[in-house]
Amino acid sequence: MLTRAGNRRGDMSDSRPEPVVKRSADIEYEAVDAADGMSKGVLVSEADGAPNFAIRRFVLDSGASVPKHTNEVEHEQYVLSGRYVVGIGDEEYEVEAGDSLLIPAGVVHWYRNESDEEGAFLCAVPNGDDAIELADDADA
Repeated sequence: MLTRAGNRRGDMSDSRPEPVVKRSADIEYEAVDAADGMSKGVLVSEADGAPNFAIRRFVLDSGASVPKHTNEVEHEQYVLSGRYVVGIGDEEYEVEAGDSLLIPAGVVHWYRNESDEEGAFLCAVPNGDDAIELADDADA
């Protein structure tokens, strides 16, 4: 069988990853440490063969809060549902479904969901290590 620009299946000269389709029912969600009412599911990552980026889905329960913290890597986020507040640096932003955010590496940020409904967002990050520090411990 021919695949990818005529390479035969199994041809080692083609180092691109294999396609991956994961069903929503196969995504496991776990509570996020130090965050009250937030859970995370990893949709696609290096473990799935993604060479550069991971995509995660976060859920913020009604009343959820995530303390001020920094990450060593940048975050690109897309709000899927709900309305909640994101603090980035010294600014607060009320975000809702359809909004996009860039949180640069090393910038203090936090979340607060004061609404009656859960919020959810996608978060893309580069693969590799990411040191997360609470703002009390971070050089903010």
